[in-house]
Amino acid sequence: MRTHPFRQRPHHQGFTLIEILIVIVIIGSILAFAASRIFGQGETAKASLTKGRISELTGQLDLYKLETGRYPTTAEGLKALLQAPAGAANWNGPYAKNPNAIKDAWTNDMIYRSPGTDNRPYEIISLGADNREGGEGVNKDLNSWQ
Repeated sequence: MRTHPFRQRPHHQGFTLIEILIVIVIIGSILAFAASRIFGQGETAKASLTKGRISELTGQLDLYKLETGRYPTTAEGLKALLQAPAGAANWNGPYAKNPNAIKDAWTNDMIYRSPGTDNRPYEIISLGADNREGGEGVNKDLNSWQ
């Protein structure tokens, strides 16, 4: 009997259960690490976006004052940047692009007071991710004077 020189030897077919479990554990660990980094940054990004919105609103309020001669009252609020309040002479708005521009990144209404505390002409406050006074991290209040 003659053997063929390219006779196939038995090969290992597929993976063992242990090999598959090890790969699944490694992939799961990588995904868990990546997900915690990505999702943790989402709230931080919202805080940065809110700080940017507050800064943008301060510029819009200054333009409002330049054209009308005064800042909106507390009762008129930030909505005065979207629609002319009664008695606002020379209102040349809208000063804000859309209603979301006067909300924080968590879609909560920002607090506006005029006059503000400590002799400030106004103050804008976001209560952070938890929408409650105080807090730390992403729940920390953000304001226009810091």
